[in-house]
Amino acid sequence: VELLLQDSYARRDSVCVISFRVAQAQVLLAPTRSLVRAKRALAGLPGGGGTPLASGIQTALHQAQSVQRAGSTPMLVMLSDGRANVSAAGIGGRAQAQLDAQDWAQQWRLSGFAALWIDTSPQPEPLAQNLAQLMGAQYFPMPYVQAQRMAAVVQGVATQLRSV
Repeated sequence: VELLLQDSYARRDSVCVISFRVAQAQVLLAPTRSLVRAKRALAGLPGGGGTPLASGIQTALHQAQSVQRAGSTPMLVMLSDGRANVSAAGIGGRAQAQLDAQDWAQQWRLSGFAALWIDTSPQPEPLAQNLAQLMGAQYFPMPYVQAQRMAAVVQGVATQLRSV
């Protein structure tokens, strides 16, 4: 993640940090070009609790739409194991939470925005693979992703987006 931040800073890209935990997603850092602020937001990312993945994707989509309206091209880098357990309504329960996450993943795909999904589970997680596929995101299982390779992939996608 550190390499991704450094690369985005070098390209003068903006970074937005969204946390999705407990009952809903929260924008921890609005789009900024400040590497220091982005690092600070990531370092302070709390862990644990529920995973309102649908809310996270929904919030990311709204941020991406705002970025696009401002004249920039958004790209999402999702870090998750894909195991949603809080529904879009903020209620616990895996079945509805997964359905809601799938619905928002499909909404992301319909937006046409680029996305990369980095699966944070110790082994490749089928739920993350499925959500990445529904989003139209490139999928990378973290245990097998080398930092340099991931940074190169993100840089390649960003370069493609600029040439469109």
